[in-house]
Amino acid sequence: MKKIGHFIGGKHVEGTSGREADVFNPATGEVQAKVALASAAELNAAIANAKAAQPAWAATNPQKRARVMMKFVDLLHRDMDKLAEALSSEHGKTMPDAKGDVIRGLEVAEFCIGAPHLLKGEFTEGAGPGIDIHSVRQPLGIAAGITPFNFPAMIPMWKFCPAIVCGNAFILKPSERDPSVPMMLAELMLEAGVPPGILNVVNGDKEAVDGILDHEDISAVGFVGSTAIAEYVYSRGCANGKRVQCFGGAKNHMIIMPDADLDQAVDALIGAGYGAAGERCMAISVAVPVGEDTANRLMEKLTPRVENLKIAPYTAGDDADFGPLVTKEAHTRVKGYVDAGIKEGAKLVVDGRDFSMQGYENGYFIGGCLFDNVTKDMSIYKEEIFGPVLSVVRAKGYEEALDLAMSHEYGNGVAMFTRDGDAARDFAARINIGMVGINVPIPVPLAYYTFGGWKRSGFGDLNQHGPDAFRFYTRTKTITSRWPSGIKDGAEFSIPTMG
Repeated sequence: MKKIGHFIGGKHVEGTSGREADVFNPATGEVQAKVALASAAELNAAIANAKAAQPAWAATNPQKRARVMMKFVDLLHRDMDKLAEALSSEHGKTMPDAKGDVIRGLEVAEFCIGAPHLLKGEFTEGAGPGIDIHSVRQPLGIAAGITPFNFPAMIPMWKFCPAIVCGNAFILKPSERDPSVPMMLAELMLEAGVPPGILNVVNGDKEAVDGILDHEDISAVGFVGSTAIAEYVYSRGCANGKRVQCFGGAKNHMIIMPDADLDQAVDALIGAGYGAAGERCMAISVAVPVGEDTANRLMEKLTPRVENLKIAPYTAGDDADFGPLVTKEAHTRVKGYVDAGIKEGAKLVVDGRDFSMQGYENGYFIGGCLFDNVTKDMSIYKEEIFGPVLSVVRAKGYEEALDLAMSHEYGNGVAMFTRDGDAARDFAARINIGMVGINVPIPVPLAYYTFGGWKRSGFGDLNQHGPDAFRFYTRTKTITSRWPSGIKDGAEFSIPTMG
């Protein structure tokens, strides 16, 4: 049985708490590894290690830190297949999805190569009589990331790449459901040139999370997960004086206008609604056709596509639409939501609850599910399901469709499909949601833009991904100085060069 411990001080360290969690193969339901769950003492040891290593790393010039990111990007390309296979075996994603997970994180590392420019401060000459003011960016010290199971490569890299290139040390607490890839990323960072102790991976559960939130030497914490836990992390971390930024749940709508290209819209719904088995915070889980004719035509095209989705383990090849859910508990929860939708009066057009695959009967597979005639009061509309379940909510007009998205408590992403430029512009201007797609099903921005969840999808003002990361992971020091007199024309100055 494979044993997964922690990565501390540049070395793999066995767990000593005596507590472990099972790591499953979602396709078979078999336990494939045991991951250690850290005690407070183990977390404290990792933080002490990071604290000892961080000052020298902060003193390293930004160009050298950026070169480490350049090497890290090269290593990610080199080990892409290895990372994707490890990810798929623990999460259940298809190989193309797994590689996409790694690539999206790689793009953040590429962005961080620009740190020497992004970390520049500001200067004002003559702010007052003989007074100049300049600001510099300095690392905070130690930052931490608490990351979810659904993107075990991308989201850790969202967190640790900007933090480390800014001169901080980092404590990563990944999901215990699929811990292998975060451990592999730490190995690659060490190979790329990050000093031992700058990136530590501590596997654990709530005990490790609370230890991170309470420890006085951790200055900033990033989290991605459910809204309930995001609120908890945000409240407890802020109460302890930390910078905290949390992404919570989502219920992303796609509005389909009467003039939309329905073939394009259906293609988008298949990928955005069912890809990765719906286990992503940017999944489209609500389709809102405007007008009865639009709704009827949409269902006519969408239904057979959902019925013919190919569900398979990642070993079956690259043409599968999605694989299993991550755990048995997730499988039970998603089926429970489908049961609830039927009881609440929604029409289950495609029922994937009884999907089974020969040879994989114990895997956590569920087929695509499609509901029609869903209403605002139903739990399948109000709550995040995190599974391959799409709800169709019919709207009589544009304003009703707009209100559906705007009045929902979540505000992560939204999309509209239309050929009408005026409608698209009005929609983009008025919608109160952080990421907006026009004829784009999942409006996830590139690495050099901010990922922004609004309403109960996000807690905290600064993002740890994109340009905001360089504010979140540094403190700006403003220095006001009155230069001394006595420097004569022609005096020689020596400016130290960076080696």
